[in-house]
Amino acid sequence: MTGPERRLDAVRSLLQTLVCVFAVSGGAYAENLPDNASPKNYGAGWSCNQGYREHTSGCRAIQLPENAFLTTSSYGRGWECRHGYREQNERCVPIAVPEHGYISQSGASGWACERGFRQRGQSCVPINIPANAYLNNQGDGWVCERTFREVNDRCQRIEVPANAYLTNASYGDGWACERGFRKQGGACIAIPVPRNAYLSNEVSGTGWACERGYRAESDACVAVPVPANAYLTDTSFGDGWACNRGYRKENDACVTVTVPANARMDSSGGDWECNPPYRRQYDACILR
Repeated sequence: MTGPERRLDAVRSLLQTLVCVFAVSGGAYAENLPDNASPKNYGAGWSCNQGYREHTSGCRAIQLPENAFLTTSSYGRGWECRHGYREQNERCVPIAVPEHGYISQSGASGWACERGFRQRGQSCVPINIPANAYLNNQGDGWVCERTFREVNDRCQRIEVPANAYLTNASYGDGWACERGFRKQGGACIAIPVPRNAYLSNEVSGTGWACERGYRAESDACVAVPVPANAYLTDTSFGDGWACNRGYRKENDACVTVTVPANARMDSSGGDWECNPPYRRQYDACILR
């Protein structure tokens, strides 16, 4: 026998051995498979067929009550009640639906009331809609129409004072004052705006703000005194002005910044700094 023939014969022997091993192991696995079970699609082991649950080392039939059906779930009791029935003590009992009710999956009772009715005990009673109201979107209550507010199970008209308008808020008075007016008691009072001022959007405080170049003092707007070589700022604090570049504040004026030799104006524009390698000493720049 030649070399290639010997190698081919060895391969045939190995394949025959593997076939025998798989046959023996498959037979042994089939012998260990319990009744009403099937091998798992992946991995080792087995699982019970539909309608059976694993019990000890086998598969036991699920006890299916009347008016129930098997589920495909591998956990839980393995069955659910048919439509119109609910589980009670491992049985499926009919759902008692009152007049003006219908079968519903939500809620413990298994039923819900039709639109225009609400549940009271085991019954569906009509919703009493007062005057100037309508059913809500869910159909289980009512809402007052616009210009009305719920008070003691009634819809009471909202009294809107002069210089006010209705709001859609479900809280508060149901109305708000127009721009330029402030609520005071049950009325809208005009906001007194001084000269050189304008109405603001603030709901608290005076309700007005001073024009640019003016500051609030008491109930008036007074001009901001801007010295020479300065400009107005938009800040609500401080003096309301700042010095131009090359000047610095001194009391209520802007004085020229004197830059000594070997120095330059700094980034603030209100002081100077020495050029390297000089360092500042008093009002001059000296070598280190």
